[in-house]
Amino acid sequence: MNKNPLLKEHTDWAKEFYRERNFKLGWFKNNEIVPQAKEMLDMISKADEEGLDPKKYQFMDFDTLFANLEDTKRDSAKFTAIQKEIDVALSSTYFVWASDFYRGVIIPRDNEEIEWDVKRNKIKLHKALMTVLKERESKYSYASFSPLHPDYTRLKSVLATYRKIQAEGGWPTVTASSKLKEGDKAPLVAALKKRLGLSSTDSTFNAETLSALKKFQSEQGMKPDGALGPETAKFLNIPVNQRIKQIILNMERWRWIPKSFEEDYLIVNIPEYRLRVYEKGKVQLAMNVIVGKTLNSTPIFSDKMENVVMAPYWNVPASIVKDELGPKIANDPGYLERMNMELIDSKGNQVNPSGINWSAITRDNWKYILRRKPGPKNDLGDVKFIFPNTNDIYLHDTPHDELFSQTKRNFSHGCVRVEKPLELAEYLLRPVGWDMNKIQSTIAQGQEKQVKLKEVLPVYLVYFTAWADESGNVHFRDDIYGHDKALAQQYFNEVTAALAKPAVKGNL
Repeated sequence: MNKNPLLKEHTDWAKEFYRERNFKLGWFKNNEIVPQAKEMLDMISKADEEGLDPKKYQFMDFDTLFANLEDTKRDSAKFTAIQKEIDVALSSTYFVWASDFYRGVIIPRDNEEIEWDVKRNKIKLHKALMTVLKERESKYSYASFSPLHPDYTRLKSVLATYRKIQAEGGWPTVTASSKLKEGDKAPLVAALKKRLGLSSTDSTFNAETLSALKKFQSEQGMKPDGALGPETAKFLNIPVNQRIKQIILNMERWRWIPKSFEEDYLIVNIPEYRLRVYEKGKVQLAMNVIVGKTLNSTPIFSDKMENVVMAPYWNVPASIVKDELGPKIANDPGYLERMNMELIDSKGNQVNPSGINWSAITRDNWKYILRRKPGPKNDLGDVKFIFPNTNDIYLHDTPHDELFSQTKRNFSHGCVRVEKPLELAEYLLRPVGWDMNKIQSTIAQGQEKQVKLKEVLPVYLVYFTAWADESGNVHFRDDIYGHDKALAQQYFNEVTAALAKPAVKGNL
């Protein structure tokens, strides 16, 4: 294995695997190859269904090896030697394939261009192989070579559907026509109906077509107004091969996700602008969110929520002090009082803003705290949710509720604004005896109050631009931060590079 670059990185898995079995063969029983060998090779032959290339894992000529094994049955020494060769070849094949399938073709922490700091999928491939060979039990689906997440499985089905569409020539081009109304007839309607997958393809824009168009708009995160405007036409005309790549990239992201989520957790899908709270694996609360602007993108990471803060102060980040508020304070002596803000030092003492050289402020030399007091003008609204992290990111309320009605909601400086903060607070604080009345009366006092959760809640900020829901409906979103573009360059180049490497010939 060490002689081949493709296999060398998996040598440690092989050592672990054979060490745990006292260096006995794994793929043979009573001198016969176990059925799992054929199952694995069959699975690999269909790796394209996973967005992977089967050729990457077909680096050994197993047909020849199996034939040689059969031919040497009467020669014990040769038979044993070929057994060993086949055994290590099968193990190597499994580790190369399983690493891609369960851990990802691209490992985020090994690639600086890939921004993904969610806790790792800590799969142990040698243990997974032991499960495949029925030498240990596991709650995960390694024995059947199956995916770990239903979301991945649904995307796999979508990939098959879209590849079929691609093989049939893709979908027709649809021309925008904002004035098109139900009952109208127009030549473009036939193309629209075909694009939407309707059985009837005449030229009448009927109720079925209007309903299908609204459904399509909703699945793309657009306002479902049924109008065939330029934006809707643009989404309808995105080539199917582009959507296929997008599906494959999001399947890859599911390989990075931990083997399973906790029973209770909170997850924000950034491109969807949506938050969901799961309890015992079921959605208990869902709401829209506002995420960071492109230049202040919300980071992708995971952590654990510990506290809810009511009537919070907003401590202004140094970058905003330098770039936005500093010049305003310098030019307007009454700015802080008018904006219900105060300047204090690290001990909480009031500082006179007139004594600060606001033009000389940098992120590194800023040693004060500029904060907005609790109240209706506070940027954090009435409540914030703390999961301590090095990014200084948290969830919070906002006084600008009108922004939640917009379909594209990347307006913040990086933190996540939530649509229903009081409902979220009530849900999280139920176990410690807080209800809505107690929350609202505490906020009304205008004094910051921090409440510790009974148990920490895992929080995931993730980035999926394609998914299929439980009903099979396919959803796509814009690549608002360019993460799809960065991953595509890494992922598809890696696949191409792997196929360019010479195949293993002869002995391992």
